[in-house]
Amino acid sequence: MSDGRVSVVSKVAVVTGAGSGVGRAVALELLEAGWSVVLAGRREEALAETARLADGGPPAPVVPTDVADPERVDALFAAVRERFGRVDLLFNNAGGFGPRGVPLEDLAYEDWRSVVDTNLTGSFLCAQAAFRLMRDQDPRGGRIINNGSLSAHTPRPDSVAYTATKHAITGLTKSLSLDGRRYGIACGQIDIGNAATEMTERMSAGVPQANGEVMAEPVMDVADVARTVRHMASLPLEANVQFATVMATAMPYIGRG
Repeated sequence: MSDGRVSVVSKVAVVTGAGSGVGRAVALELLEAGWSVVLAGRREEALAETARLADGGPPAPVVPTDVADPERVDALFAAVRERFGRVDLLFNNAGGFGPRGVPLEDLAYEDWRSVVDTNLTGSFLCAQAAFRLMRDQDPRGGRIINNGSLSAHTPRPDSVAYTATKHAITGLTKSLSLDGRRYGIACGQIDIGNAATEMTERMSAGVPQANGEVMAEPVMDVADVARTVRHMASLPLEANVQFATVMATAMPYIGRG
């Protein structure tokens, strides 16, 4: 397995949601491997903290971006083009769960729309912008890795918006893979279960299960996710990890429900 270190000329990655959690871990892993990484997300201070945490490697530009806003996404990739002239990797990671513990019948339209706009529309907008740049750059091509979830396969209770968008991400991944072939653009998806981040802190206190019980769940080190993304990104464009599942070994996923 390649160690993911980029040789000779640093390749360029855009990581969305880079201010915390999986996005921060992946950005730092890629920076350690020698990539040039553009940090995108809504919170400028959090992005700047990610940049400060980088131990060596190229400087990481910070571009505050709301991925649900087409103009902001266009501005992000215009900044990437102006600074680097190309993009080799998009880690499409920005997303949110929405309100927790709200039954489907009580979910407000505004909350549904917010999750769809960020998780699905935001991923599409970033993929489209990256696709256009990868298609036109020389040498042509690049890679897009979408952050799915185990919820792209199996839902948790009271998670209709998150689950629906993560199922849709799988369709986005497949379409990008197919449409990208003629341009040398590869697209894969990583489905993550219980990586230890701010988003999963509640796991240790107990979360609802399909049988109505509340149970604490095991988590795994988010660095293991970052190393997996690094490996996927290090492959030549002639090879692709179409779908990868990385999860806490003992979490209740296999056999969930």
